[in-house]
Amino acid sequence: MPSNPSPPNPSPRVCLAIVLAAGEGTRMKSALPKVLHPVAGRSMLGHVLAGVAEAGADAVAVVVGPGRDDVAAQARALAPKAEIFAQEQRLGTAHAVLAAGEALARGCDDLLVVFADTPLITPATYKALRAALRDGAGVAVLGFEAADPSGYGRLLMENGALAAIREHKDASAAERKTTLCNAGLMALDGSRAMAFLEAIGNHNSQGEYYLTDAVAAARAAGAKTAVVIAPEAEVMGVNDRLQLAKAEAGMQQRLRDAAMMEGVTMTAPETVFLCFDTRLARDVVIEPNVFFGPGVSVGEGAVIHAASHLAGCEVGARASVGPFARLRPGAVIGEGAKIGNFVEIKASQIGAGAAVSHLTYIGDASVGAKANIGAGTITCNYDGFDKARTVIGEGAFIGSNSSLVAPLTIGEGAYVGSGSVITKDVAPGALAVARGRQIEKAGWAEGLRKARAGRTGKR
Repeated sequence: MPSNPSPPNPSPRVCLAIVLAAGEGTRMKSALPKVLHPVAGRSMLGHVLAGVAEAGADAVAVVVGPGRDDVAAQARALAPKAEIFAQEQRLGTAHAVLAAGEALARGCDDLLVVFADTPLITPATYKALRAALRDGAGVAVLGFEAADPSGYGRLLMENGALAAIREHKDASAAERKTTLCNAGLMALDGSRAMAFLEAIGNHNSQGEYYLTDAVAAARAAGAKTAVVIAPEAEVMGVNDRLQLAKAEAGMQQRLRDAAMMEGVTMTAPETVFLCFDTRLARDVVIEPNVFFGPGVSVGEGAVIHAASHLAGCEVGARASVGPFARLRPGAVIGEGAKIGNFVEIKASQIGAGAAVSHLTYIGDASVGAKANIGAGTITCNYDGFDKARTVIGEGAFIGSNSSLVAPLTIGEGAYVGSGSVITKDVAPGALAVARGRQIEKAGWAEGLRKARAGRTGKR
């Protein structure tokens, strides 16, 4: 049985990664190209590009389908130095690799051929494929032990080396009992890769050029072949929405496990959804049903209470968020601040120790340290055309049910009376009250009842 080579130490070997992203993905039944569907907040293509980069790829070539400017644009956005090549005719995986022949012709020590619809492959696995080349293999194939091998190509071993890849339909009854299967990914010795690829013929019923035939080409040339083993769950490809959901579940479990191993507490981890770039410091506590979108960092000892939604925000150490809070992009919550239930914060800075405890919207604002924002307060930041900012000074107290009409500055230590609509700046330490005067008429209610005696009012 083949064994996994250890991932190599950093070396001067030059690596080219060719990412095959030309698949149509018709089973997704989507206007969005298959490889652009997200897993944990990043496209499948994005996961693969990040993985090969971490594995040390010096150059990246992305092969897209004809007219797939959207895939090419995202590849350039995620990997600005990546070269884009189009596979104009769909003549098989080896043909797709040769579409990037211009990049391969420049030379490399290691060639990685990977697929943009396998988002769970780890950088360690890519490194293991490279390590097999360093150990002398001309071709290294990624394999896995399948619980049910039906339909998969079998990896046939001979004296510890890979002898052939046999497609299920072509395998004999004895070969079909083999559970070691082909994951599709491959590494080739860069100095011989072009020769191996050009030796591949289209001797099959589809008239296509299969990358798997590179094994036979390598053996015919006297090159050593090897297999690197990965877990079955890691090598899964995504071709439909069911598999996309399984990939999401697998990635979420990986992210949760990593966070908890680094000192994060999740009281019900299966209900917490993380993003690929979520950053959680030690001693963070996350209660059930919390969702993290892209660009969130949470400081040491902070608590994210149940049913909260965070995206594009920063939560300081020992802050408290939720339950039922929403932090939108641009929210920065200071150390020890409190964001309570049914509070929404957008593009605002909440100072250290400030409290926005409940039923409040703060948008395009700055709230000073230890300020208190009462229930029902809103910053009126949009006039239908432009956004304007509200500045609330340190230690200010905003009474409940107040509307703060931006642009507006409320000074340090100022008070705003409950129920006020504040349209003018408030000086530091001042009291501002802006509401209708209360009038009381003694006995009025009893007089109304006598006048309406005998009548039944609507309830």
